[in-house]
Amino acid sequence: MQFDCLLRRCASLSHVKQLYSHLITTGLFLSDPTARSRLLDLCASSPFGDLTLASVILRRIPRPLTNDFNALLRGAAVSLHPLRSIDWYVNALRTCTRGVDALSCSFALKACARALARPEATQLHRHAVGFGFYADVLLLTTLLDGYAKVGDLEAAWKVFDEMPRRDIASWNALITGLAQGSRPHEAMALFKRMRDNEGMKPNEVTVLGALSACSQLGAIGEGEMVHEYIRHENLDANVQVCNVVIDMYSKCGFVDRAFEVFNSMPCRKELITWNTMIMGFAMQGDGHRAIELFERMDQNGGTRPDAVSYLAVLCACNHAGLVVEGLRLFYSISDSGMAPNIKHYGTIVDLLGRAGRINEAYNIITSMPEMPDAVLWQSLLGACKTYGNVEMAETASRNLVEIGSRSCGDFVLLSNVYAARARWSDVGRVREAMKSRDVKKIPGFSYTEVDGCIHKFNNGDQNHERSGEIYRKLDEIKAHVKEYGYVAGTNYVLHDIGEEEKENAIHYHSEKLAVAYGLMRVPEGSPIRVIKNLRICGDCHDMIKLISEIYCREIIVRDRTRFHKFSLGSCSCQDYW
Repeated sequence: MQFDCLLRRCASLSHVKQLYSHLITTGLFLSDPTARSRLLDLCASSPFGDLTLASVILRRIPRPLTNDFNALLRGAAVSLHPLRSIDWYVNALRTCTRGVDALSCSFALKACARALARPEATQLHRHAVGFGFYADVLLLTTLLDGYAKVGDLEAAWKVFDEMPRRDIASWNALITGLAQGSRPHEAMALFKRMRDNEGMKPNEVTVLGALSACSQLGAIGEGEMVHEYIRHENLDANVQVCNVVIDMYSKCGFVDRAFEVFNSMPCRKELITWNTMIMGFAMQGDGHRAIELFERMDQNGGTRPDAVSYLAVLCACNHAGLVVEGLRLFYSISDSGMAPNIKHYGTIVDLLGRAGRINEAYNIITSMPEMPDAVLWQSLLGACKTYGNVEMAETASRNLVEIGSRSCGDFVLLSNVYAARARWSDVGRVREAMKSRDVKKIPGFSYTEVDGCIHKFNNGDQNHERSGEIYRKLDEIKAHVKEYGYVAGTNYVLHDIGEEEKENAIHYHSEKLAVAYGLMRVPEGSPIRVIKNLRICGDCHDMIKLISEIYCREIIVRDRTRFHKFSLGSCSCQDYW
């Protein structure tokens, strides 16, 4: 009883040391294993603890028990160096009188998840089977979570299917893992299965994973369904849930709906809430509303902007082409007591480059107080491609090589610059450099949602069940847009081939296939929505503008950086992206 009282009063490392001395002098250190392991646990895991001291204490135990090792395993798993937990696990296997238990394995698996240590997680999985721990739901959930976090989703699914019984934590771990592992379809299917068939009630963690999946897919119908569930269950009392709802609506292209959620939150807004909403306006290209909200933060919300706030509002200026406002906000960062970071520099360089002020962008890069990273030179290279500045493009490319960048985009942009000038020998040289460095071009793909189903298209895709109809629709579209003056942007093709071959190469880009399918299936009066993993190419952008006019359809494309809302022959980005 006296020990329990002393343990509860421990509030500093000094207190822990005094309690350790007490156990030594009274003989409890060796005679009372429970008191000893509780002291070790406090020393290893409390905010004021010291994992090194805990390891010294453990080594002074002549015959340490499993609980002694578990205290160190737990503390190491949540420390800055989680793989130390694996070392203690191995140590326990070798020296502990009673070996390890399910809790030991669970702590070690948690360490694997934090350190993204896949081989170690696989080995621990074998131990869990061999030692008979497979009946422990907590351990299996930790194993599932570990596999999900290291990206082995097939193994996570296998553990899930083999579990003798499941609880909400196991469902949440897999849904979150699937959403974060770029398998949003499966995440949403599992959410529905959990809600409708398994008799379990999704909680805050569940809906965060489901909303993340909706955001990736741009699946507004699914997102609205999850939001309705959130409201019905009063989960919007959680500010993190509200933040992710705002993010979901923004990424699905419904920034006004996001703003409604922002304005009607039943809980207090936090800094992340403001930043999420500002970035939502930025993705929509609505720079003026983003700036207005940014300026409201400190005035009405009592929330001081941080580095992320400034980055969000600068991105908004970038996507809207607000050069004067962007420069004003960039230089005001220092006035707020912060120093611009490399992302702020990257955004202002991109803003200037997109506006054609390439020399100013170059001067900012070369006058930075820190070493420029690849993103800054890539932004400059992209501007050079847009404005055909070969000399500066070569300068940017040389700097990218010097800092060791291996992005396929570096080579593609430089090739584009050369191809636009028909410098095919230089294009060939760049392509050979890509081969010698084993640089692979990222394949483009697009999603569109029709009747609640997500349809995915790759460039030149012929795998869709209605592929023949889609290609006939594209041929029809091609004939119509040519009547309106469309000329294929063959300068985007990086091969020295005939014009007809070039037209065919760009005619079947994934976003064009998705739009064609949308014209076939989405009812008139409803917008066609497309999500693309890369930046939309100039030819697709030009063509979709004409499609929106000819077919009198609103077409919304979310590419890697922003939304493009096409209507009546124009785009919301004002051809600035």
